[in-house]
Amino acid sequence: MAEMRLNKFLAHAGVCSRREADRWIAEGRVSVNGRVVMELGEKIDPDGDKVAVNGQPVRCAGERPAYILMNKPAGRVVSVKDPFGRPTVLDLLGHLPVRVYPVGRLDQDTEGALLLTNDGELALKLTHPRYGIGKTYEVRIEGEPAETDLDKVRGGLFLEGRRTAPARVRVLRRGRGWALLEVEIHEGRKREIRKLFEAVGFPVAHLRRVKFAGLTLEGLKPGEWRYLNKKEIERLRALVAKSPRG
Repeated sequence: MAEMRLNKFLAHAGVCSRREADRWIAEGRVSVNGRVVMELGEKIDPDGDKVAVNGQPVRCAGERPAYILMNKPAGRVVSVKDPFGRPTVLDLLGHLPVRVYPVGRLDQDTEGALLLTNDGELALKLTHPRYGIGKTYEVRIEGEPAETDLDKVRGGLFLEGRRTAPARVRVLRRGRGWALLEVEIHEGRKREIRKLFEAVGFPVAHLRRVKFAGLTLEGLKPGEWRYLNKKEIERLRALVAKSPRG
């Protein structure tokens, strides 16, 4: 395929309009083959170049979309390739007929529900805080928190100069020197759960994401994965079709 302007490629991929693509490029949100591009007249090879917006890959027109749910085990890096040679989640997939990419992030030591896809438009919306996509975690913390401590997390805390959105926190079990909680958040800040509980004095000992955008880990052991069915894909699209917050 002949070269194509970057803004036209993004528009044809259904990610945004050409005008919005120009704004994103000027803001440094678009990369080509890992290099941030800020020149509006940039041209790309749609067949060979890898385009990403906010770190999320944009699928080429004509490439078959794929949607995969994985139960990420601890010790795996959520990355396409790791410069330090650590094992990545993509290593667990083997050889697929199409390339897929992780949606959002999970820390190396965090387990649980991870979506992988080549549908860049859907991935962008699922990770954008304006859409308020729910993420539910089982969190084992050190210490014995009072309800007043948990209320601080529920109401939002200032982290790095910005208040977090309200969270839903429910106590599942308590023990001597520990507590197991269910926590639902609607943002996606880096290490947000860990930072929230460290801020109130209760370090996280173990973290597992049990639900992402309504998808659960039912039937998946750590390291296992499956393709989403048609109904699940339609439900994800319906989630992001709603008017975003704000």
